Amino acid sequence: MHIENLIKMANQIGGFFEAMPDRDEALADIASHLKRFWEPRMRRALLAHVDVHGGEGLDAIVLTAIARHREKVEVAQAAAA
Repeated sequence: MHIENLIKMANQIGGFFEAMPDRDEALADIASHLKRFWEPRMRRALLAHVDVHGGEGLDAIVLTAIARHREKVEVAQAAAA
């Protein structure tokens, strides 16, 4: 999946939750949504975009959600066997 599509989808998610009156809850819900409904490679690509390109194209609410709740969005590393 191209990063442009991920950015568009992340911004749509952010736009939905932005209407919530409790900003902290909205930020947590954005991160939770990404964790629950995005497959690991999508989340890894989004986080790499944030790390390498500063999240260019992402709305402020999405960037803030990732910054505050990155641990929710990150993909857990598989345990070494």
